[in-house]
Amino acid sequence: MRSRRVAPKIGHRFEQALLFACRKHADQMKKGTDVPYISHLLGVAGLVLEAGGDEDLAIAALLHDVVEDCGGAPMLKEVRRRFGKRVAHVVAGCTDSDTYPKPPWRARKEKYLKHLRTADADVRLVSGADKVHNAQAILTDYREIGEPIWERFQGKRQGTLWYYQELAKEFRRRKPTRLGRELGRVVSELETALAQGKRSSGPRAGRRHK
Repeated sequence: MRSRRVAPKIGHRFEQALLFACRKHADQMKKGTDVPYISHLLGVAGLVLEAGGDEDLAIAALLHDVVEDCGGAPMLKEVRRRFGKRVAHVVAGCTDSDTYPKPPWRARKEKYLKHLRTADADVRLVSGADKVHNAQAILTDYREIGEPIWERFQGKRQGTLWYYQELAKEFRRRKPTRLGRELGRVVSELETALAQGKRSSGPRAGRRHK
């Protein structure tokens, strides 16, 4: 008996988007590292596909930072022209600023949290994948290098933790999703790691690491 062939979920448009993202983010690295930024975009696209996203959403995942980091509002027009209205809609929904210089960090994050409350399922899926991948990276790097990690972020330790705690609450607020549950789990692990780090950072622990 011959197995049923399934149409591929991604195709030439995804390849075009990957090349576009590679070129636009070519000289960018992940904060505080020498890791090419494309690694984050590929990770987010992978999470989107694993959560059931289609080609449009996988493309939006690859391009979710291109407006914010590579050209602002004119870049969104290019995304719409190249990849269509749905992709552009999701990319816009994952963008917390399209102007330069960017507004103050706290105001941007509060505005984005408010935006998520009414965002549609497509935007929330790609945004959730982005936040999960970021939170996983923060947790992994914190376990490796400790407190110096917070110097990478405008919100520093307190602001960054606040933001991800609020994101976890927001993604739990509606019908639970795979990515929402994963974000909550990672944020909980980060909170535990921070509490353990605080307990072990007394004077004696400090002397041992001189």
